[in-house]
Amino acid sequence: MCFSSKFVYNSITFPHTFRIIPRSRFIMVRASAWLIVFSVGMASAAEPPIRVALYIDKGTSDGKANVKKVIESMPEAKLENITAEDIRAGKLKGVQVLVVPGGTGGGQGKALEEKGRQEIRNYVKQGGKYLGICAGAYLATNDYEWSLNILNAKVADRKHWARGHGPVQIAFSDKGMELLKPKQKQSEIIYWQGPLLAPGDSKELPAFESLAKYETEIAENGAPVGVMKGTTAIATASFGQGHVLCFSPHPEKAEATYGLLTAAVKWLNERPAK
Repeated sequence: MCFSSKFVYNSITFPHTFRIIPRSRFIMVRASAWLIVFSVGMASAAEPPIRVALYIDKGTSDGKANVKKVIESMPEAKLENITAEDIRAGKLKGVQVLVVPGGTGGGQGKALEEKGRQEIRNYVKQGGKYLGICAGAYLATNDYEWSLNILNAKVADRKHWARGHGPVQIAFSDKGMELLKPKQKQSEIIYWQGPLLAPGDSKELPAFESLAKYETEIAENGAPVGVMKGTTAIATASFGQGHVLCFSPHPEKAEATYGLLTAAVKWLNERPAK
């Protein structure tokens, strides 16, 4: 309804035409306003992205491009590259998950130098999260002079580390099913001379938990048959206030296993500092 007259409200005169809004429409307008305010509030309170740093320096292979592609596909993650020099300079501060991809563990450890390796130890000890893939898993162990010593693991049959590559079957533990959410308990994944993880002998580090074990094996280049099967393929453990998760095989090499990598990043990020 419209009227042309003078209207006085709180001593203020409103001349000209004005409209009386029916009560039902007034309620709708007010509800819409509240919805806008609520939506803006929700947007401002949205979770910040997971800050993931990918080590890209000496000792890494071209396969890191696939790791980058998979993590960049995660809407909840923001990926940045990090070098050995960056790590030595203290640039892990604020990073939520550090990913060290495949390549050569010795090359990575030597490129980091003792200062860089200590920076990673301090980062995880203070609540950071470490995700190692193949070479990055070798690096995490306590089995080499260049190791980080953040995972209480030895490498079974070190002599035959170059045992070949190809698809293998792994079987997930109940905890592995819960954390990494594979589609089935036994899955195929690409192996490329990753470490056969076995319990370490450190008295200072906690024992790791096996999330998956090898069900089949590759035994080329003189590697003995019967060693690989039953060793740990995916391991996790705490280190100080932080956490470590290592893949011996490569979840980034086949689309069918991309989900294992993204689940690992999410799970590590959600782990509270101890």
